[in-house]
Amino acid sequence: MTPAIMIVSLIFLGISMLVSLVLKNKFAKYSKVPLSHGLTGREIAEKMLRENGIYDVKVTSSDGFLSDHYNPVNKTVNLSPDVYNGISVSAAAVAAHECGHAVQHATAYAPLTMRSKLVPAVQFSSMLVNWILLIGVVMAYSGNTTVLLIGIILMAITVVFSLITLPVEFDASKRALTWLERTNVTNRTEYPMAKDALKWAATTYVVAALAAVVTLVQYIMLYLGSRDRS
Repeated sequence: MTPAIMIVSLIFLGISMLVSLVLKNKFAKYSKVPLSHGLTGREIAEKMLRENGIYDVKVTSSDGFLSDHYNPVNKTVNLSPDVYNGISVSAAAVAAHECGHAVQHATAYAPLTMRSKLVPAVQFSSMLVNWILLIGVVMAYSGNTTVLLIGIILMAITVVFSLITLPVEFDASKRALTWLERTNVTNRTEYPMAKDALKWAATTYVVAALAAVVTLVQYIMLYLGSRDRS
């Protein structure tokens, strides 16, 4: 890793840590705001699934803080204990967001389908890309840029995945917020809080995608510069 790439990586690491801290504080704050309807995250998730005509998705509890996710393989909405059992604005926002992914899956939402197809390639590239880039940078100084090019191609796969993730996450939040407002699961006071929580959750994906793009561009510039010198 060159000094310039290292500096940029450290800058985005700092931004990512700051956004993550804000996100955790937001969810901690809104987890203390009781939901007027008194529904738990599990009940909200099951209600949203039913009202969208989805009956083959199971809502389960999974360990960890903010570990909530939808698994399209076994069709499960996995909620962390605080969300699964929680009766709060943050629990409502998270539960509805993850069900938003289930609705995407049920309606064959194109970006979600594309992201799912990329998962095997991303898993493969993630295991190798850092090592190949490191070796590629070292070899590039001696005039051999082939390995660096391979690393850039592998990294491009993860960057594409990050970019496709953006519309998937934003759309899931949009579906969640529309449903929360339409069904009055959140009232006029609670809805803006749910919206704020999901906004900061989406920001983490924006920062990650931007960092990935900038880093990829830097490696491409390094490759082009090395090739010109050879």
